[in-house]
Amino acid sequence: MIDPSARVHATADLEPDVDVGAGTTIWHRAQIRTGARIGTECVIGRDAFIDESVVLGNRVKIQNLALVYHGVNVEDGVFIGPGAILTNDRYPRAITSTGDLARAEDWTIGPITLRYGCSIGAGAVVVAGVDVGRYATVGAGAVVTRTVPNHALVAGSPARRIGWVCACGARLVDANGEPAQAEPDRYSAHTDLVCPSCGRHYAYVPDAETLEERSGPRQGAPA
Repeated sequence: MIDPSARVHATADLEPDVDVGAGTTIWHRAQIRTGARIGTECVIGRDAFIDESVVLGNRVKIQNLALVYHGVNVEDGVFIGPGAILTNDRYPRAITSTGDLARAEDWTIGPITLRYGCSIGAGAVVVAGVDVGRYATVGAGAVVTRTVPNHALVAGSPARRIGWVCACGARLVDANGEPAQAEPDRYSAHTDLVCPSCGRHYAYVPDAETLEERSGPRQGAPA
């Protein structure tokens, strides 16, 4: 069902049994395959591809030419940059071991979940079978081959953690005002990581390799 308030460009290709939520915009030549579920207030860019049965939450932004394949689940508030690719098979083959054309029953889908508020940079590739954590950021052109923790900043091929980011997207700094290390010193006298933009404070949790928010944004700062 397509909500009456959704905007779907005339050149977009929506197959049967697609749900599009209220206030969502789908731009030129986007292809949405059967069974896809798109939430409210989403933006699907030009020439984007949303495969069958993909689920998008609310307020998701998918930029031009991004490819989101079957088996991907996208939570609310996720950003997927232009030309990003989310795959679904770690061992792809066009044919079986006997030389026959591979069909759906010959594939093992490797699901991907993009958690609340995370961002996937332009041209990045997320390999099947991994998750990207809440508010994490994947740098442009990165190749993600393993799960990304909440708030982590990853870059490179294969992607590795190079720092941490705030819920607002800014890179966190340490007590000296320097970009926080990928693994902050757990024995430091000042273990807080601070957002220079909105003032939120976080603490590194070594055992979980993630961050725990200790205070919200300062009054008057962007949330």
